Amino acid sequence: MKDIVVSGIRSTGNLHLGNYYGALCNFVKMQEESNCYFFIADLHALTTHPDPAMLHENVKNILAEYLAAGLDPEKSTIFIQSDVPEISQLYLLMNMHVGIGELMRTASFKDKARKQLHLDTHANESEDAIEKEIISDTSKNRVNAGLLTYPTLMAADILIHKATKVPVGKDQEQHLEMTRRFARRFNSVYGVELFPEPTSYNFGQASIKVPGLDGSGKMGKSEGNCIYLCDEEKVLRKKVMRAVTDEGPQVPNSPKSEPLENLFTLLKIVSTPDVVSYFEEQYNNCSIRYGDLKKQLAEDILKTTTPIRERILDIRSNDEYLRRVVAQGAERARESAARTLAEVRKVMGFKAF
Repeated sequence: MKDIVVSGIRSTGNLHLGNYYGALCNFVKMQEESNCYFFIADLHALTTHPDPAMLHENVKNILAEYLAAGLDPEKSTIFIQSDVPEISQLYLLMNMHVGIGELMRTASFKDKARKQLHLDTHANESEDAIEKEIISDTSKNRVNAGLLTYPTLMAADILIHKATKVPVGKDQEQHLEMTRRFARRFNSVYGVELFPEPTSYNFGQASIKVPGLDGSGKMGKSEGNCIYLCDEEKVLRKKVMRAVTDEGPQVPNSPKSEPLENLFTLLKIVSTPDVVSYFEEQYNNCSIRYGDLKKQLAEDILKTTTPIRERILDIRSNDEYLRRVVAQGAERARESAARTLAEVRKVMGFKAF
């Protein structure tokens, strides 16, 4: 029996190299061996108050990029989260079994709440102080309830299809553990074995972490350090040439600084082993020229992104094809979701007259 895999990406901008190597490459492999549901999380995107004029455009961008990267609507179910209302209904029902305290204790909620309240993310405010700010009626800013219940909606996304495997990054591992907890709790409360406890999906190898160009941390939309799959060649080369470096090695075989380690990590992801070895040797003997390293890095990134970008532009201009893909995906996803929701309602005691 095939594993059921569920994963989604928030529609908050274009996909970048981190999304591609960290998620999409694996998605393409998964669809060959599992029953996959890949969705565009437009409901999750609402927690950061996107411009209504851009919400649909962002969904369209992600959809075109999904397809250009190799997701096949004949092999996997590709759908838009808001096209499946059963998800929102299960989200409501699951919230009746979730505690406010456990939601407020999640690390991602605290971090994002700080941002919505415009608090210094490096300050050492106590948790009590942050919670007081969250519930204060005098604060000029507010933390929306959708951000608090984000883990419940994520659980609904997964459990509505009775997923057994979920590919997640390190920042989502706590949320996946909460999904397992919510599944156990529901099953225990009602004395059923309705929901399986999903586990993290991997291919027996460490997940690829793609660093950003700013010298620290991972590549991310909110960090502004991305190379996007849709970047034009000139834009991409300019970004790479501006990547943060250091003054260069002064002593042979010296340890690399974090900015340099990041550039070499990118090189290892996109370049051939002989190219990596060449620049490693140049670094170790203190003869490396960072300009040459960046030019080679940009060239090798473009070998991956250029054909994808061409497909993105072609697919994005074909509205009829995009409509067919999302209609087919919604139909399949709703069929699965409706079955699960009917079971949940029955277990909880909802009956028709």
